[in-house]
Amino acid sequence: NWCILFSHPADYTPVCTTELGKCVELEPEFKKRGVKMIALSCDDVPSHEGWSKDIIEYVKCSSDKLPYPIISDKSRDLAVKLGMVDPAEKDNAGLPLTCRAVFIIGPDKKLKLSMLYPATTGRNFAEILRVIDSLQLTMNKKVATPEGWQQGGKCMVLPSIPQEGIEKVFPKGVTVQPVPSGKAYLRFTPQPE
Repeated sequence: NWCILFSHPADYTPVCTTELGKCVELEPEFKKRGVKMIALSCDDVPSHEGWSKDIIEYVKCSSDKLPYPIISDKSRDLAVKLGMVDPAEKDNAGLPLTCRAVFIIGPDKKLKLSMLYPATTGRNFAEILRVIDSLQLTMNKKVATPEGWQQGGKCMVLPSIPQEGIEKVFPKGVTVQPVPSGKAYLRFTPQPE
């Protein structure tokens, strides 16, 4: 399976509530892609349990619990080990809070993507799903996804694929975008299945 591990600065905070609420709403989309979700916070389990009720109410979910676990990392050992602490953000005791980190881990147990957001900026989980779609597609196909790519959109042929014999690799065809340099490196193909 794929996994997304995301940390947040603290329980009972407004931006975190909207983010974890969005994860509740998008859980079927993550599940459809074979992605397990895990959150991490420096608060304790009773805090997570109480806060999760607020998250569920915020998104008007019919379930009585979150569809993913929240790791309690009060000692911050895991957050420090994974580089998820924000030295500029401190709790009331002066300890660093976890930042808004996102780690996407592939089925090979290797990190495929990491993103860090400041405490004041909420993550876009629709974008994270788009990235997962790209990672899953490009893991097995000889394509890359251009800026703004969406599921079903044109893909780019990897530069390592030679022009000779390309029709065997991409039977739906390849279109080369002409550029002033004359180099044929902008090669597009319909998304492989």
